[in-house]
Amino acid sequence: MPEKYIQANGIQLAYEEFGAADDPAILLIMGLGTQLIAWPLTLCEGLAAQGFRVIRFDNRDIGLSEKMDKAKVPKIVPLVLRSKFKLPMRVPYTLHDMADDAVGLMDALDIPRAHLVGVSMGGMITQIVGAKYGNRVLSLTSIMSTSGNPKLPQARKDIISSMAKRSVGTEAPDLESSIAFWRKIGSPGYIPTDKELETKILASYNRCNYPQGYGRHLAAIIATGSRVKLLKNITAPTLVIHGKDDPLVPVEGGIDTARHIEGSRLEVINGMGHDLPAGLMPSFVSMIGEHALAAQAGANDSPQAQVS
Repeated sequence: MPEKYIQANGIQLAYEEFGAADDPAILLIMGLGTQLIAWPLTLCEGLAAQGFRVIRFDNRDIGLSEKMDKAKVPKIVPLVLRSKFKLPMRVPYTLHDMADDAVGLMDALDIPRAHLVGVSMGGMITQIVGAKYGNRVLSLTSIMSTSGNPKLPQARKDIISSMAKRSVGTEAPDLESSIAFWRKIGSPGYIPTDKELETKILASYNRCNYPQGYGRHLAAIIATGSRVKLLKNITAPTLVIHGKDDPLVPVEGGIDTARHIEGSRLEVINGMGHDLPAGLMPSFVSMIGEHALAAQAGANDSPQAQVS
């Protein structure tokens, strides 16, 4: 799909669309340092076939969207320490700014309400949009994400170390190290071949290689902190999907997210880690599509919808 560009929340965002322009919109929000092409085509096309206008976009500072070149990459270890002791943190932007980007994209595309689907950091952004802009959200799906509760189990130490090194550029994201990293966090029940991983990694590298954005995204997550209180403000129908075998964001993160969103539904998937395996995409299309369609029907049947 050819990328399009649009001004949203004061910056330029790159995005792609699937499906008819007058169908209900599903906005896909990607995770930490990851481009829109990480959303599998089978998922985008499958949801479009169910009657949705599917939009995937590059978050700020990554892919083909506008880069925050004038902003420094914060040092992660001091940020973590300041977060632990609840001290003020100076970062270029937070997840709240990125949530405003998503709403700004909806404004620019003249979409009054949408179904939001976010993965990992994108799930965090989705949660913030749902809590702060509830009137813009038809349904919410948070995938392999977390509430940010500091009491929850954390990622494996080797994974945290690798992410910290990447954020400051001491570990180059070359093909060999990238394959090794994806092997660490991927789904043990749906293991891709080296060739499949190589194709995915090179597609991302050739489209845009911008490691500075990774570091600033990571800083935004740390500085934003816990969303536990915000989650209680979410009223949109919510689906939480999490892999039982996720080593980066342990499954307790998904469980805690669902626990704090009233009426939410939790789906824990055996064999799933911290990726979007091809073998699970038919299930994802079904779960997300059915969730959005049910929410759409409920919105259409509401007294407010009938009056308007």
